[in-house]
Amino acid sequence: MKPSNLSFGLFVMSLAFTASSVTAQVLSDTEQLGKSIFFDKSLSIEQNQSCASCHGSEVGWTGPIQEINEQGSVYEGSISSQFGDRKPPSSAYATQSPIFHVDRKGLFVGGNFWDGRATGEKLGNPAADQAQGPFLNPVEQALPDSACVVYRVCDGGYGGPFKEVWGDDTCEITWPSDVETTCSTKGSTVNLSHADRAKSDSAYDQVALSIASYESSAEVNAFSSKYDLSYTGKVKLTQQERQGQALFRGKGKCHLCHISNGKGALFTDYTFDNLGTPKNPENPVYDINPDFVDPGLGGFLKQAGYDEEVYEAEWGKQKVPTLRNVDKRPYSEFVKAYGHNGYFKSLKSIVHFYNTRDVKPSCESFNIVDATEVVALEYDCWPNPEVTMNVNTNELGNLGLTSAEEDAIVTFMKTLSDGYVSTP
Repeated sequence: MKPSNLSFGLFVMSLAFTASSVTAQVLSDTEQLGKSIFFDKSLSIEQNQSCASCHGSEVGWTGPIQEINEQGSVYEGSISSQFGDRKPPSSAYATQSPIFHVDRKGLFVGGNFWDGRATGEKLGNPAADQAQGPFLNPVEQALPDSACVVYRVCDGGYGGPFKEVWGDDTCEITWPSDVETTCSTKGSTVNLSHADRAKSDSAYDQVALSIASYESSAEVNAFSSKYDLSYTGKVKLTQQERQGQALFRGKGKCHLCHISNGKGALFTDYTFDNLGTPKNPENPVYDINPDFVDPGLGGFLKQAGYDEEVYEAEWGKQKVPTLRNVDKRPYSEFVKAYGHNGYFKSLKSIVHFYNTRDVKPSCESFNIVDATEVVALEYDCWPNPEVTMNVNTNELGNLGLTSAEEDAIVTFMKTLSDGYVSTP
């Protein structure tokens, strides 16, 4: 018998790791369970990092630490000094992405992560496939075995609700006496019988499906921006916001990838593109590998066994993100990072790049190598693309927008932040 939403909600509210900053919503039992898991720092090798550590609700479910966003934009994992090589994408609206596939135009579409590798083929949901990645990634939550996630969920403070959602026998696993030591040791494997391993693997899938359920809830996918409310007649966009919307759909060509067809628009077409983004020289990956180049979708396709002609055509392409919550921040001066590697530090900057990428001189022509955004703006140049193959030259690079038109597009994108409260 499942608990009522009320009793389960009271249980979740009692958990110390539940984020008080997230707007309260009536959640289903599965969504509540997913929320508990999403905010649980114990589900990491050092018990110091949760999903929310890199996907903060206060900044639109992406990287919540300003000091990191100002520089390399990638987040330290549970193990000190271990970093990834991309900035955290938003987990909001990620559940809307379809299962990875090739559409009728021959374009790769869907999946999750910047490179699409969470295809959704395993669990029928790209967000659920994605949710399983960080737990075991050695530069993220870094647990050595998926069974460690299941153990800490089943024997943790919400094992009861987990069983009530997924069945009484889902946690009936005989754990070895040294399981906690094993789960705190890199490279270890929990010693389980064949039958118990099968149960653990099934429960691990249920953990991921629970997270995806929360990520699809109205608490995460709120559709409560000024843009949304403008369709209800409760608010009106300002003249500058309306101008920006028209430019977004017209001269700025933003709508070609960030589909904005009316109420409930998700502002992405789920495809992949190489925008010519420069490498972010402040990313700590270069301390380990100075020659690092992010292959994006092409790298995933190569690893997945696609033919060379297929993956080379996708080399350097990254997932087109939703623009919902693109400007959401806890206070106006808070710095967010944009692009798969966080190279850009403001909406104005990235719009200016889209507008002028092919107009300004290369920073390399000034003998400036690895220019940060600050340096590029100071010298009025742009660095060369991180990946020179497959750069989109048809839809951006020389848009002919004035500075005022750039500002109008930025002003419109600011209307896409959830949690808008109209003032009299």
